[in-house]
Amino acid sequence: MPHTPPPAAPRHRGRLRLAPLTALTVSAVLLVPVQAAASQPGHGGWTAKRPVATGYGGAVATVDLDASRTAIEVLRNGGNAMDAAVAAGATLGVTEPYVAALGGGGYMTYYDARRRKVYTVDGRETAPLAMREDSFVDPSTGQAIPLDQAVTSGLSVGVPGTLAQWDTALRRFGTRDLGTLLRPAIRIAERGFVVDQEFRDQTAANEARFRDIVPTRKLFLPGGRLPEVGSTFRNPDLARTYRELAKRGPGWLYGGGLGREVVRTVQAPPVDPAAARNVRPGLMKDGDLRAYRSRTPEPTRVSYRGLDVYGMPPSSSGGSTVGETLKILNNFELGASDHVKALHYYLEASKLAYADRGRYVGDPDKVHVPLKELLSDGFARERACLIKPDQAAAAPVAPGSPDGDYRPCIPPGGTARALTYEGPQTTHLVVADKWGNVVAYNVTIEQFGGSGLTVPGRGFLLNNELTDFTLQPPAPGATPDPNLPGPGKRPRSSMAPTLVLEDGKPKLALGTPGGSTIITTVLQILLNRIDLGMDLPTALAAPRATQRNTPDVFAEQAFIDRYGTALALRGHRFQPFPGPPTGVIGAATALEFLRPGLVQAVAEPVRRGGGSALVVRPRW
Repeated sequence: MPHTPPPAAPRHRGRLRLAPLTALTVSAVLLVPVQAAASQPGHGGWTAKRPVATGYGGAVATVDLDASRTAIEVLRNGGNAMDAAVAAGATLGVTEPYVAALGGGGYMTYYDARRRKVYTVDGRETAPLAMREDSFVDPSTGQAIPLDQAVTSGLSVGVPGTLAQWDTALRRFGTRDLGTLLRPAIRIAERGFVVDQEFRDQTAANEARFRDIVPTRKLFLPGGRLPEVGSTFRNPDLARTYRELAKRGPGWLYGGGLGREVVRTVQAPPVDPAAARNVRPGLMKDGDLRAYRSRTPEPTRVSYRGLDVYGMPPSSSGGSTVGETLKILNNFELGASDHVKALHYYLEASKLAYADRGRYVGDPDKVHVPLKELLSDGFARERACLIKPDQAAAAPVAPGSPDGDYRPCIPPGGTARALTYEGPQTTHLVVADKWGNVVAYNVTIEQFGGSGLTVPGRGFLLNNELTDFTLQPPAPGATPDPNLPGPGKRPRSSMAPTLVLEDGKPKLALGTPGGSTIITTVLQILLNRIDLGMDLPTALAAPRATQRNTPDVFAEQAFIDRYGTALALRGHRFQPFPGPPTGVIGAATALEFLRPGLVQAVAEPVRRGGGSALVVRPRW
């Protein structure tokens, strides 16, 4: 018989309690410390990364010191959180070109302190109007083309959304114009940045395909060689592109000359004639760029332990799947006294939510997404009823029926859907300003290096986001798939820039890269912080595991070492997370309001080389 869960856990009364911490606390779970930063005039106050900063006047956490310094510069000069987020995003296009660029897209959640309301800005890429369900199918075999061929192709390139998203975000919420906010990125692109091991490793991982694409080889393999650690990498092409954007505005891409250059690159990939690589042309046309619009849908919202958790609605599955999992967990009492119990319920609840994600979530402009039902209390109880306290369910589990007719402990019907590929190489940043505005922002070109196609002379790569679609259509009569390719359709994403409010005011902001592991990373950080009582640096640095409705749980080795034996007694099977990067899940950034005006920004201390947290006025 299905297990009946205990009554819903009581809501936490009063404030979210904070564990004692100092301004520079980093948890003992960290493996190695990040180099301490030294104050230097002319460098925004910092010359090296550090993972935690606490202070006043605004805060930022990104993966990159230059991007964090750009955001702080904007805040110090009177810009708000949205201004700083856009400026940091533009800088990441220079210093993190394999994950953030004009050729990609992303999602933002934004708390407007004046209106006391959460908004979203959806800059997800769209498929060309010529795309069909079988566009990735090889007609000679009837099967989807190999994934590596789909990735490195014009076929995988979605209509870029980043620039339209910046434009919408600044017009609605910003106080500075785009040209002003591009200046720090232009300066860095011209002067260059110092190559670190992470940048060299990402280039090396792409070296073979980069060599086959002429403008990509010229830009990222200068002199035909991998950039050396400690050398200076410059991108004058991108500096010129940013300058021209400052003059011409977004219309230069969406219907102008830059857009025509993008289309030429997609339709006729600039492959070295001597290369043997099969780089398929894409379907994008000038009209696809003219037709692109960013969206501002209502955020998802769920209540969890007395807090309001806001997320990104479909086409992202981040807000719906994080929200559904939290709604399921609301049915159980979890706490710091039993980490194994809490982790068991976290793994089981996310397993169920991923089953529903695969069955129901897609682009809401093209398919029906039962979002209200997926986030309802009744559906959460129906799903929670299937969780046994001492035995993991065999995965994959079937999706539920979010139809409004909820009957406790009725096993679902239907067929589980295989996990769709999503490249894990994205980036996330958080910014808060002195007025209390907050941004959580995921930006991406999909995987490291995107499609591998650089727009000649423009200094940026194009995305491969359309590989987030289900590439192989289901057999006739099979369960419908909401994430098939289609004309003008946005592929499903897992990006989950998340804001948490307490009594109507911001408490936490967080997010991460990681493809389909984004959702579980955000969930685990929330579980660690809210239920297990960790401070935010500890919650973010703790070892991670991800259950995405797969037979095995994939986890970092430190998680397996700590919890694997105890959770195996409850039926969980573990495998080390394969990456890339090997063995590492996510690279999160987060911030927390410790009290009015006092903010703690937190970045990764170790994963992906560590991140950079800064505040306008440190609390020493």
